[in-house]
Amino acid sequence: MRCTLYLTLLCTYVVCDGAYAEREISLSGQIRPRYEFRNPLRDGTAATAAFTSMRVRAQLDAALAGDVDAMIQLQDVRFFGEEQNTLADYSADNFDVHQAYIHFKRLGGSRHALKIGRQAVALGGQRLIGAVEWTQQGRVFDGLRLSLAPSWGKVDVVAIQLAEASSAQFSHDAYLAGIYATLGGVKKGGRPQGDAPTGDLDMFGLYDKEAGASTTDRVTLGLRLAGQRAAYAYRVEGSYQTGTRRGEDVAAFMFGGRVGRPFGRLKLDLWYDYLSGDSDPDDGETKVFDTLFATNHKFYGFADRFLNIPVHTKGLGLQDFALKGAVPLGTRTSLAVHGHSFFTAAKGEHLCEEVDLTLTYQYRPNVAVVGGLSQVVSDDAMAAVNGLKGNMTFAFLLTNATF
Repeated sequence: MRCTLYLTLLCTYVVCDGAYAEREISLSGQIRPRYEFRNPLRDGTAATAAFTSMRVRAQLDAALAGDVDAMIQLQDVRFFGEEQNTLADYSADNFDVHQAYIHFKRLGGSRHALKIGRQAVALGGQRLIGAVEWTQQGRVFDGLRLSLAPSWGKVDVVAIQLAEASSAQFSHDAYLAGIYATLGGVKKGGRPQGDAPTGDLDMFGLYDKEAGASTTDRVTLGLRLAGQRAAYAYRVEGSYQTGTRRGEDVAAFMFGGRVGRPFGRLKLDLWYDYLSGDSDPDDGETKVFDTLFATNHKFYGFADRFLNIPVHTKGLGLQDFALKGAVPLGTRTSLAVHGHSFFTAAKGEHLCEEVDLTLTYQYRPNVAVVGGLSQVVSDDAMAAVNGLKGNMTFAFLLTNATF
């Protein structure tokens, strides 16, 4: 309720203050209701789950004096029917400050920028740090992001507080820090050569530390190259983790690749990912790759059977062989079809196949309707590793309106 009061006061100030136009204050927002059907539900509380959730966001952007901006984004996420009606419940329990930061766009008159406050952070392809916008709540962090703009590309430096021992929620501190650099316009031999591959080379180092029972002191290093050669789009990447996690030494890695090209209006991509696992969890060393704060929904199947890695693979890692296709069906409609075949990495056991169909209709420039259907066909190992017995069906229908 306090946030609601502040917003009301702010809106009153905006309407009444004659300096409103000079401050260049703009309002934007989003409304996204989504129906979902899952059979079975992951957590096993019901054989079938069908529900509608909704995200509502209101965002206020203010251009302050000089090169400074401020942004406040409020969010409410709830299920339809969670409150019988507002006469019975009007406490706004699910109402929160989603983002709120100060943005120095040209720090000290330079080309560099700095954001301080609560903010979404998505680095590279979101393989390790992502905003997870598929979920209604999304993911944001409390901290700062320094964006440097050297002549050869860009560098992001992030410093994030994950847990605070002085708060009522946590008994220990946890931190995440990292450097993510992109070298733009990489060319074979350093200069254009006909149809030689071109692209962006990302180099990064991430450090996460947590005290308490889950003591972690870990470093993740990686490279990512994504670009184009003639009609082919490609991506290759790899990461290595070292340090300690829960008292064990860490030696884990992942690598992945994608190549795709259009065939007329149809675009096809071949995709492979390997995340290392551990076949001997009692040897004092963990070889399980941890995807940290990734947007795993976009990588490992839309049914979300492998959202939390390594938990959802029982420490055995994951291999994903995929073929993905997309084709426009008209000026406003498009269809995407993804097929996955999943195996464990440590033992090579076959887990399941998954097929995802997604139909998108752009009703208006700011209004889209998206429907999806996913089918997971499980092998015997899936029950022991992932907890899914038999097959699974997932379907959704959402409307996304922005302004």
